[in-house]
Amino acid sequence: MDSFKEIKKYATIDIGSNAVRLLISNIITINKSQTISTKNALVRVPVRLGQDAFTTGKISNKNIERLIDAMVSFKLLMKVHKVKKYLAYGTSALRSSSNGSNIIDLILTKAGLKIEIIDGEKEAELITNNPIFKDKANKKTYCFIDVGGGSTELTLFKNRKVIKSKSFELGGVRLINGLVLKKTWDLFRNWIVENLNSYNDIEVIGLGGNINKIFKLSGNKIGTPLSLRKIDSTLSSLEKMSYSDKMLLLKLNPDRVDVIVPAGKIYQFLLKNINSDKIRVPKIGLADGMVYELLKKS
Repeated sequence: MDSFKEIKKYATIDIGSNAVRLLISNIITINKSQTISTKNALVRVPVRLGQDAFTTGKISNKNIERLIDAMVSFKLLMKVHKVKKYLAYGTSALRSSSNGSNIIDLILTKAGLKIEIIDGEKEAELITNNPIFKDKANKKTYCFIDVGGGSTELTLFKNRKVIKSKSFELGGVRLINGLVLKKTWDLFRNWIVENLNSYNDIEVIGLGGNINKIFKLSGNKIGTPLSLRKIDSTLSSLEKMSYSDKMLLLKLNPDRVDVIVPAGKIYQFLLKNINSDKIRVPKIGLADGMVYELLKKS
């Protein structure tokens, strides 16, 4: 491949419960039937909307202002990059907030960006929107697990299509605030048993910033699956470390320090309940799936 027909830029915005992200991608058109996407820039802003949404049911004025500032900044970055198209989605925190729709209207007015709040099923669909999993030669059975600040999406994917998916109110920000009830864990376990345990050859795909960071901290070789044993030992080491050591020695961001272990235990829980000893961590996420959503609409 030594030439291409066209290159342009698309942007995707993921408004999550623990942070908001802007991904700017290069969209490279090779010919009429082949278009590829590569990452150009990624900006992550730690606006923890879930802290408000899950504890009070409403996002505070302070965080609304921070979110709008982030969106105005994203709009300017998109302009500088000469972005041709964008897609912006809000997830668990916005859909759980009584003032979520008002915030969407404010963003449109003040930043000129149109945001859509999506449900958990849509989130689950987006994470499978990657050519890696849609290749015609790929006959594997996958279980995708995407752990966010406010929700966890489980998706059973076989023969290049979603078989079943489920969103659970189970996430890092909810856990650190003591907002996950035993019945939620029971629902999570029961869904795993009823829908996943009959598959012997299932490959688990872990998505989300926390599993990416756990992978890195474990010292696992890039390109190889992360073992449950390494997840166990990494989480155990993190639990023994102080807040300051996690920040200074491991260089974790402040908004990652308190959620990484609780979020990690959700991945751990899944693996133990399907009797799997490994998970693949391809470092893709919702924003990446949104890029392919944009391409389908082009």
